[in-house]
Amino acid sequence: MSKKIIVIGAGISGLTTAYLLSKKGFNVKILEKNNSVGGSIESVTENGFLFDRGPNSALETTPIIAQLIKELKLENELLYASKLANKRYILRDNKLHALPMSPPGLIKTKLFSTSAKFRLMAEPFIGRSKDGYYQSLAEFVKRRLGQEFLDYAINPFVAGVYAGKPEELSVKSAFPKLYALEEKYGGLIIGTVRSIRERKKRAEVAKQSAKMLSFKNGMAVLPKAIEKYFGSNVLLSSEVTSVDKTETGYSVSYLKNGETNKIDCDIVLSTIPVYTASKIFTKHDKEFKTHADAIYYPPVLVYYLVYDKKNIKQDLDGFGFLIPAKENKSFLGALWSSIIFSDRTDDTKAAFTLFVGGSRNPEFVKEDRTTLLIKVRKEFESLMGITAEPIFTSERFWEKAIPQYNLGYIEHERFFDDFEKRNPGIFISGNFRGGISVGDCIKNAELVTNKIFENLKGV
Repeated sequence: MSKKIIVIGAGISGLTTAYLLSKKGFNVKILEKNNSVGGSIESVTENGFLFDRGPNSALETTPIIAQLIKELKLENELLYASKLANKRYILRDNKLHALPMSPPGLIKTKLFSTSAKFRLMAEPFIGRSKDGYYQSLAEFVKRRLGQEFLDYAINPFVAGVYAGKPEELSVKSAFPKLYALEEKYGGLIIGTVRSIRERKKRAEVAKQSAKMLSFKNGMAVLPKAIEKYFGSNVLLSSEVTSVDKTETGYSVSYLKNGETNKIDCDIVLSTIPVYTASKIFTKHDKEFKTHADAIYYPPVLVYYLVYDKKNIKQDLDGFGFLIPAKENKSFLGALWSSIIFSDRTDDTKAAFTLFVGGSRNPEFVKEDRTTLLIKVRKEFESLMGITAEPIFTSERFWEKAIPQYNLGYIEHERFFDDFEKRNPGIFISGNFRGGISVGDCIKNAELVTNKIFENLKGV
């Protein structure tokens, strides 16, 4: 008889891991407290416009993504981003500058000063830090690449990925591959060159060169396809309230339609946000809550805007733009959504997705929402040379958006590893472990699957 596994949470982490476990022959059920799957992945059509309220795409950094698409028969739904999306802009002095993607581009760009460019050339001669794990991303980058590169490249990049601040993020936990380049090879430039060969051997693709993908009906296509695969083994509107040890495994209690139900299983895999997981697992270890509470999820407001192209002066030839903190704007950046995936609007219109708040400005939640959005929109229109009102707007507020891998995160990672060892049969996963992107979550799902498989071998 196959081992029974309960997966808590039907976000992309939970669904992908459940799918891979099922393919290995395990009996898997998924419990999800919401009435739909996907977690932060939300694809919505309003007024004929399709937009993603959470992740808008995924990078094809692991073969597992192609495997899922093939096995779930999503090839006809698959979309790759326009080549225009390779071009990215950074705001400096109220002007958009293309981020240089090559040595000649770096020489020509006005994004960085001449002194900053010379500073970059010194990177191979910078030694390793003695601070080890306990370095902020800001400290790491300033030491290796200089203050200006930190201000006008890394600061906006971090805002775009984490909605975070480089002064607070741990370079080891938030950007482990960047940290590894120094730790293993002694520097970023030489490390990048040498690591390319290693990635090829692992059949992995670097994020900066990986293809960006989505689906004709938005990113939600993928989690919905996995839901369809599982059928009745996905229990929606089922909130887990307790996980209790039994003589043979675990008993999972959940609330559905006002009634408490129980399922016995051999393995419990939690993929829900850590602040929610804390309510379930703290009784197994009082320290769980301490570590869970220390992981910060800042608020983020996603603002979707559609305009007639004829009213836009800015050339629409890129992925979008990010805003350094030094520019003092009310939002973090903007995706040019209909340029990345052209089917999101017709040829006469352009759709944009703006991001507000994050760790840079969590206090925005105290502002009047209407006043704030007017301010954001006016700033955006000024930067883009837009001369008319939007023809459609929509918004999505995430009270707790993206887990921050801040300084000291290594201690949380160690705790969760130890927690699993002290509680055999319980596994803790999700985007607060192993990376926050869709690609990271899918790649980590394979690692967790293998860990569970090894745990159950011979049992």
